[in-house]
Amino acid sequence: MPVRKYTYYDFTLSLCPECLKRVDAKIVFENENVYMLKRCPEHGNSKVLIADDIEYYKNIRNYNKPSETPYTFNTKTDYGCPYDCGLCPDHEQHSCLTVLEVTDRCNLTCPTCYAGSSPTYGRHRTLEEIKTMLDTIVKNEKEPDVVQISGGEPTIHPQFFEILDYAKSLPIKHVMVNTNGIKIAKDKAFVKRLKTYVPDFEIYLQFDSFNDEVLQQMRGAKLSEIRKQAIANLNEVNLSTTLVVTLQKGLNDHEMGEIIEYALQQKCVRGVTFQPTQIAGRLENFNPETDRLTLTEVRRNILEQAPVFNSDDLIPVPCNPDALVMGYALKLGGEVFPLTRYVNPADLLDNSKNTIVYEQDDVLHGKMIELFSTGNSVDVAEEKLKSIMCCLPNIDAPNLGYDNLFRIIIMQFIDAYNFDVRAIKKSCVHIIDKDNKIIPFETMNLFYRDDKKERLEELKKESI
Repeated sequence: MPVRKYTYYDFTLSLCPECLKRVDAKIVFENENVYMLKRCPEHGNSKVLIADDIEYYKNIRNYNKPSETPYTFNTKTDYGCPYDCGLCPDHEQHSCLTVLEVTDRCNLTCPTCYAGSSPTYGRHRTLEEIKTMLDTIVKNEKEPDVVQISGGEPTIHPQFFEILDYAKSLPIKHVMVNTNGIKIAKDKAFVKRLKTYVPDFEIYLQFDSFNDEVLQQMRGAKLSEIRKQAIANLNEVNLSTTLVVTLQKGLNDHEMGEIIEYALQQKCVRGVTFQPTQIAGRLENFNPETDRLTLTEVRRNILEQAPVFNSDDLIPVPCNPDALVMGYALKLGGEVFPLTRYVNPADLLDNSKNTIVYEQDDVLHGKMIELFSTGNSVDVAEEKLKSIMCCLPNIDAPNLGYDNLFRIIIMQFIDAYNFDVRAIKKSCVHIIDKDNKIIPFETMNLFYRDDKKERLEELKKESI
């Protein structure tokens, strides 16, 4: 009998990358890779690489846990995913992180920008608009895990500190500022004022490369010295910082290990987040056929370039395992001790269980005993450490703080090429739009920005 050259694995709904219509899609294994095969009646067949590691791709299903939903849904389910965002009752995950875009404007015009920001684009949101948006987030989540103040470039908003004051007055567990670092590099007084918002406050710092030629191509400016000065100023006050690396294949993916090593040496840095470029917004120097990176390619690069971590250290995040990878380590006495390898995947899905087993590593076991003043048993150490094993931890260990924690996150924002409705329903990084709807990051950039909404309305009518 004739045999197909691939192995059929799964079926899902995807999008045509040309017209954004929903289309059927098959997930298949071929030549050690995972592909999505789909066909649009108008634009024909497409074959998209979605993973280069079949075993990892299959294993993500083992990290799926019961969905946590928001307290309030803001839209009805009428047209089917992804045409009902806001969040609709059919969405399967609350907002682990909510992005609040306080301005459309930016002091850069990056060739790579999912929001299409620039010094002249759009406007600043008013303080009253922003307060209403924050109130909506709290209404949906009661105690939101993370709210990220973003833009555009939020530090250029004329009422930036008033925005932070209001955000910090609300029951938000962790507030972040997403920034390109220019203001931080140039104004030490600004940084010192930011420090006053600690605890539960963090800088999410754009840090794509050490190479000015790469930064010119991605950000439209030579920013390497700006980045170094920003880190120096943040180190001076030890203000918790995550380095955020937007990745493009063949451009800066070879720098991942160097960035991790640099981050581990910085007093203020708590981790690195790697984000493969989402094909959305402004992409002037990007070819989808050659420059796309999958989550598994990023994971493989980290393992090859940062040998302190092994394959058991970078695991799926259960709230959205298709799109998120996490790895944790402790920085102790100038050494790095990976933690995630001690997590039992079965227990990770049950928050009531203890998930760390130290007997596998006597050195780490000994270090943990030294660190906790409340006792000298493994049980005590495990109980105290349990509270920092999440994406943005609450610290309750008496001699161990957020300063000791280092995390690696891979965050893949799905686009029209690799769109999988099964994974989109579990999206946990959301944006609150100016109409006070909570929208998954991925679908916001595909359908719900001002210049996209006309096409969305057409697709809704066609879906009836």
